[in-house]
Amino acid sequence: MRSCTELQEPVKRSALRIKCGIVYYSFLRRVIWLTKRAKFASRYGEPLPYSHFCHETILLRKLKDLDMQYQYNKITNLKIAASKLNGIILRPGEVFSFWKLIGKPTRSKGYSEGMELYGGKVKPGVGGGLCQMSNLIYWMTLHTPLRVIERHRHGYDVFPDSNRTQPFGSGATCFYPYIDLMIKNETNEDFQLLINVGEEFLEGEWRSTTPPALRYEIIEKNHIMRAEYWGGFSRCNEIYRRTFNLEGQMIDEELVTANAALMMYSPFLSESAESAT
Repeated sequence: MRSCTELQEPVKRSALRIKCGIVYYSFLRRVIWLTKRAKFASRYGEPLPYSHFCHETILLRKLKDLDMQYQYNKITNLKIAASKLNGIILRPGEVFSFWKLIGKPTRSKGYSEGMELYGGKVKPGVGGGLCQMSNLIYWMTLHTPLRVIERHRHGYDVFPDSNRTQPFGSGATCFYPYIDLMIKNETNEDFQLLINVGEEFLEGEWRSTTPPALRYEIIEKNHIMRAEYWGGFSRCNEIYRRTFNLEGQMIDEELVTANAALMMYSPFLSESAESAT
């Protein structure tokens, strides 16, 4: 990942180039799914006995100048996607693919227009809002021995921090089919993902056949906001994972990812202005 000092002014690409890129990378993704289909998780089951980590994120947020109907539609989209993921079992050696399990979100499947982030802008799109689910799964996975083998983050930071409970850059964006979230089970035990859309929260949990032997903590380091020479603002940080034994002793600290994003708002907003977003 490039450092903040290397961030350049965004290059505006033609619609044709963007479309060709989508076709090309979508083709490559489908080749991977087809040629390695035996390695992808596909079996479901009743909840496994031991919880490794659970988390929940609020479904509705008041965002400035954005139609709340898109967030209500997002809940509909999340419920459809959750039905494809809930109960999936990740056996040793298998890979979890977010989009392979969910499939293409279309109107014919019941998906509605939700909010999407593309090129630093917010726009409506069918199936919009599913990034909340990929964010949740990625965050939970960091608290387990499972290994994330593919994860993407927005190159833009669109909204100011407001009641943030997780470090900046600790999510995973998604765009069907090639911007995927993939997780591999390199342990000797089965793991299982549980997903539920509740009244107020999107709820998730990783469970397994054995109780957890370690505990994980995610921290942020080297967070920087800076003005770029071309007039924009950038933001970067590093996400680390600390591993503890059950006695509370830290036995490891590893760099998970380094994030760099262009900010679509001024970093010098007042507290009152920030809370209004």
